[in-house]
Amino acid sequence: MISASPTLSDFRLERVDFADLPGWAADDPSPLYEAMRACAAHIRNVKPYRKGSLGLEARELADLFEQAAPFADASAARTFFEQRCTPFRILKHNDEQGFVTAFYEPEVDVSDVSEGLFTHPFYFRPDDLVDLDESNRPADLDSGYMFGRQTPDGIVAYPDRGEIDRGCLNGRGLEIAFARSRIDVFFAHVQGAARLVYPDGRVRRITYAAKAGHPFSPIGKLLIDRGEIAREDISMQSIRTWLAEALVSNPAKVDEVLWHNKSYIFFREADVSDPDLGPIAAAKVPLIAGRSLAVDRSIHTFGYPFFIHAERLTHLDDGKPFARLMLALDTGSAIIGPARGDIFTGSGYHAGELAGTVRNDADFYILVPNAAAGRYAG
Repeated sequence: MISASPTLSDFRLERVDFADLPGWAADDPSPLYEAMRACAAHIRNVKPYRKGSLGLEARELADLFEQAAPFADASAARTFFEQRCTPFRILKHNDEQGFVTAFYEPEVDVSDVSEGLFTHPFYFRPDDLVDLDESNRPADLDSGYMFGRQTPDGIVAYPDRGEIDRGCLNGRGLEIAFARSRIDVFFAHVQGAARLVYPDGRVRRITYAAKAGHPFSPIGKLLIDRGEIAREDISMQSIRTWLAEALVSNPAKVDEVLWHNKSYIFFREADVSDPDLGPIAAAKVPLIAGRSLAVDRSIHTFGYPFFIHAERLTHLDDGKPFARLMLALDTGSAIIGPARGDIFTGSGYHAGELAGTVRNDADFYILVPNAAAGRYAG
């Protein structure tokens, strides 16, 4: 066992064999091929992915993926990785298992204009929202703030969810569309993408563009702490049910809960020419249902293959334990740590039902190209 980096003391990597990956021999990684080629093309032709603190290079990933040809079958796909990669198990310093949740692309009924019940907007990125780094972050904003508001007097914190919901962006022409439910808008923010369905049948896709900058605060934890939902019953479905019921009995209570999460997401339009493809997320390639993973970008480099084994996560695979090779193609405010992941389950209602109850311990293995594995093998 070795330390992944002298600056990373909270986890280590343990070199293992493919035979040690539970369920590897039964997995079919062949659906990853198109995303592998797309990642390589992005790295070579657009921009290499930023290296995470683990130190894995995008160019080494491109070298690997460019060797791939369309996989004839599951065995050929597994052989490709077995011959060219070395698996490492990610072990946290406290020996706790990793943890997975799931996300999806919701479908939301919308209107082009604010009328009738359609009054809750999705917004484009405002022009006064600026990216922050160590060169321009104000001293009173901690390092967790990646965005701020440019004013004539300097950069300040951007308005939070409550301020935006109360109308501080009104009149700026930022509205993409209007939904019937503030709850639908909120959950689209949590998921980071949505398919917008118009009354005339048009479908428009939006995906994450930026955020207001405030830290993500899970409302599920708030509802547990207040005794509104039992810890063992918490899920996206139970939270939605609570919010829907409170919206009828006490709308102000809904606002209070939603505004507890000050984080606010802005969107951009995305291609919907192929409805079978998932949204284009942080890695700038389409997500693959059941094969795309959101990871902590500060540690991991986009595009890298992860094998995830979750013994008690069975409803995604007809009662069998979840055991799949996935690509790290997205990130999220709540995805923090070396062995923390968010599984993309697809688009629409059924995908949401699958995603909403995923909260499971999991073993994380990362596949490192052989050319780079020596740096981690001691």
